[in-house]
Amino acid sequence: MKICFISRFYKPHVRGGAEIYVGRIAENLVERGHEVIVITPAPGKENYIDHINNVRVYRIFPFNLSTAYDARELTLFRKLIYHLLDTFNLDAYIKIKNILKKERPDLVHINNYKGLSASVFKAVKDLKIPLVFTAHDFCPVCVRTNLLNSKGNICKNPRFICKIYKRLQKASINGKPDLCTAPSQFLIDELRANGFFNDNMVLLRNPVESLSKRIKKTYDKIDLLYVGALSKHKGTDVLIRAFRELENDNIRLHIVGRGPDENKLKALHGDDERIIFHGFLEGEELSGMYGKANVTVVPSVWYENSPMVVYESFAHSTPVIGSNIGGIPELITEGYNGFLFEPGDKDELKGVLKRLLEDPSILKEFEKNAHESAKKYTIKEHLDKLERIYRGLL
Repeated sequence: MKICFISRFYKPHVRGGAEIYVGRIAENLVERGHEVIVITPAPGKENYIDHINNVRVYRIFPFNLSTAYDARELTLFRKLIYHLLDTFNLDAYIKIKNILKKERPDLVHINNYKGLSASVFKAVKDLKIPLVFTAHDFCPVCVRTNLLNSKGNICKNPRFICKIYKRLQKASINGKPDLCTAPSQFLIDELRANGFFNDNMVLLRNPVESLSKRIKKTYDKIDLLYVGALSKHKGTDVLIRAFRELENDNIRLHIVGRGPDENKLKALHGDDERIIFHGFLEGEELSGMYGKANVTVVPSVWYENSPMVVYESFAHSTPVIGSNIGGIPELITEGYNGFLFEPGDKDELKGVLKRLLEDPSILKEFEKNAHESAKKYTIKEHLDKLERIYRGLL
């Protein structure tokens, strides 16, 4: 089978869980004997072809004021023009259609499409190629993709321009995919509530490379781990403020990631030597952090879909404390493989952390359960399901 993935970013330019997912699935499908190509925005304004681990990668620059990588740096007015062109980009449509005509894939699997625009759906269907779409965020509903307003709070009353954006997305996307998948029921329900993909969405959890053996932890010091973007909607500030109020030297907080609020968060941590910023880590370095951690904390204050950090943490026998929001509670079972707390509630989070400090033995049972939880999300099972979906459409 020849499969074409379309993704906003692709390795080595990784910015989130969606790109990790696409890279992992693409390479595993190659190992299973499939031919895989990827179409993704170029980091610059030149079109070129890459080859990464037997995957052919087309990097294209659709005409716009900026690349997908630099759009955040635009002024407000230029950003508005960028997003208008990114709603339906004719240049992206032509370039992608030409690549598909040349490559003639059996099936196209679209993931995040920002930076290429919703024109990718029309390019595929105009060539009558079977199409799968995986929703990783709220892109069809929200131009910011995260359902947050300009102040970084959950959007309750979308502005007029946002309503227009959603109508344009519906016109461009609805009816095009033969099947849609999403890794959380929360995201499926949210998209359906907004009139997207009502009849053809299926739940397909994210995959993880589960470790064969449980990792034995030590408790001389309790190591907390945060992995993710350093930005307001991730709630990292809530975690730091809760942590700083713990008067205990037997605990450390490791923060892995980078983002626009990094300097603010470093200022917030003050002179607390128990808080350590590691920057962006991946591969064995990141795996080592998961393995050493006693608990991973996911303090998001936005509607997380199905964060990879929870899956990765479980795979390393590490329980998770997470916000009770979005798709997070679909993965964390209270008192089994972790704890839940109300998003943004510093005092409740502090209470959970204090409980673990007072009785670290709780973690031993949680670690076993976290490892068992990861077994439900193996990449083998995910690929088997995905191949059945693909074959069902051919």
